[in-house]
Amino acid sequence: MVWSLVFTVDYFNAVLYSGYLGDFDGNFVWNRIGAEYTSNVPVWTLRLIPALCGSLCVPLGYLLVVELGYSHFTALGASLLLLMENSLIVQSRFMLLDSVLIFFLLLAVVSYLRFHKAPKSSLWKWLWLFLSGTSCAFAVGVKYMGLFTYLLLLGLAAVHTWHVIGDKTLCNGKVLVQVVVRFLVLVVMPALLYLGFFYVHLILLYRSGPHDQMMSSAFQASLEGGLSRITQGQPLEVAFGSQVTLRSASSKPLPCWLHSHKANYPIRYENGRGSSHQQQVTCYPFKDVNNWWIIKDPSRQSLVVSSPPRPVRHGDIIQLLHGMTSRFLNTHDVAAPMSPHSQEVTGYIDFNVSMPAQNLWRVDITNRESDRDVWKTILSEVQLIHVNTSAVLKLSGASLPDWGFRQLEVVGDKIYKGYQQSGVWNVEEHRYGKSHEQKERELELKSPTHDDISRNLTFMAKFIELQWKMLTVRNEESEHKYSSLPLEWITMDTNIAYWLHPSNNAQIHLIGNSVTWTLANLALFIYVLLFLTYLLRRRRKIEDIPEACWEQLVLAGVVCSGGWVVNYLPFFLMEKTLFLYHYLPALTFQILQIPVVVEHLYTHVLRSPSQHKAFGGVILAALCSVYFCYRIFSPLTYGQPELTSEELAALRWRDSWDILFRKR
Repeated sequence: MVWSLVFTVDYFNAVLYSGYLGDFDGNFVWNRIGAEYTSNVPVWTLRLIPALCGSLCVPLGYLLVVELGYSHFTALGASLLLLMENSLIVQSRFMLLDSVLIFFLLLAVVSYLRFHKAPKSSLWKWLWLFLSGTSCAFAVGVKYMGLFTYLLLLGLAAVHTWHVIGDKTLCNGKVLVQVVVRFLVLVVMPALLYLGFFYVHLILLYRSGPHDQMMSSAFQASLEGGLSRITQGQPLEVAFGSQVTLRSASSKPLPCWLHSHKANYPIRYENGRGSSHQQQVTCYPFKDVNNWWIIKDPSRQSLVVSSPPRPVRHGDIIQLLHGMTSRFLNTHDVAAPMSPHSQEVTGYIDFNVSMPAQNLWRVDITNRESDRDVWKTILSEVQLIHVNTSAVLKLSGASLPDWGFRQLEVVGDKIYKGYQQSGVWNVEEHRYGKSHEQKERELELKSPTHDDISRNLTFMAKFIELQWKMLTVRNEESEHKYSSLPLEWITMDTNIAYWLHPSNNAQIHLIGNSVTWTLANLALFIYVLLFLTYLLRRRRKIEDIPEACWEQLVLAGVVCSGGWVVNYLPFFLMEKTLFLYHYLPALTFQILQIPVVVEHLYTHVLRSPSQHKAFGGVILAALCSVYFCYRIFSPLTYGQPELTSEELAALRWRDSWDILFRKR
């Protein structure tokens, strides 16, 4: 099987198992939205798990409301609202993971509530706790978003555990057992399961994939194929005379290599600032012969490796000679083109002006074990510190204009502090130089290396790097057509077009049930108002409802309102490109709050039979409106039947919605 490493980084559990069921051989590049699937892609099985999980969310919503202590009739209302929520239906019909995530979140909460309510002597009590911990691990394994609800559940469990510690009916031994078991099952076990997912993941997906260049050189070299084929047989220790390519440790905005070419900086930039007019040094996001540099000893003229080789160590002073143009890497007190607060980095050209060469660099191995560590291929992370100015060679991340061929800017940063990936480099390709003449050396630089040296990373090193990349790497460098802001989600001011028939107006959109979304917002507002009112009155020793009802209302608020808060508010702090589907876990918990508030109003706020009858009529009208809205938007949910342009225009309830019209 030719599995891509990155293909399942964020959703190992669902897609890999679905692909296994359908005998998927992995030979499909998932790089273009709307691309036709080839015959080897088992579409049915890849859609099976999201569809199954989406369907199971309906009974789980029912069970959750029951476990919160509300009636079966109320729970039935919750399940009907989930059943008729168009956005949840759409998301579960595609090879997407939000329905899988929501399934495990609901299962974790339902299982924990069953554990909490189970009799102390029941064996099922601990099985429910085990299922809850397992579901939390799977939720986080599906998407990092699962961590939000997991932390909420841990907070709820911590409060309940605190009550157990204060239970005088339990002896000290039983209390200790309760606390230890809860910690092991809800904290230790999910962490071990999460590690286990990636352990299996890295065993099964051991080959290079189309997007693995975002990973470090060491990670790539540990995979079969790809970089490992290029780097086979490279000498481990970098020596004076070594020919190397230097890769930036940063993947922002793109993975790239230190590069130079026969083009100079313009004498003057568009803003009027001047340059040294020396040879450009950039960071180039593709492998190229102009990425090769030679490590030179400043005290010697030789550009070949001696016998035996003299390794470069931490703290050594070196020169870097560009292999194809024979220009030394240089920086000086001239402002960089795009980052004027930093120094310009050049390939030095002597123009016989008062601008002497400043081409000495000190090697600083940041991940060294001792101060005499040897610079190692792939493994060592190195800062190159300019001897004359103490500036650090750094990738600024800015793109040069057309005169720089849109390559990435490299600067000398004099105010560099701490560890920054943009200022760290590692040797990716490496050979011992043997040619004395420039022509022979150019031919040598274009030839492949050989002889195998193993550089396998440990599992934990790979695991930590994968987690860091998943947290920090952005795939979208510009705003997507259907991207949106969290404030737009509450009122559904945005939508996403998922599918358009190639020859008619049939289409599928991520658009929710507007009535349900409005009711969910209203229920949240009413709950907060009720909670604050009861809280203030209880502070004045006025108890409007029994203590058991108050505790039930608080627990429902922690689960439903808390579930909405933890799955919604964090997105205001995120810099990633966001879409409407990121709101669906929060929406699910918010929908479950609707019947909770309805039952509380019916039971504890409305007193007279006439009020009950009137409120019953309102409930019936609301459910009919939900069904009516569901039916209206079902053509955009299921992609059938085809609608005319006039019918599609009528479905555009908001001007901000992007409904597609095919020209006849």
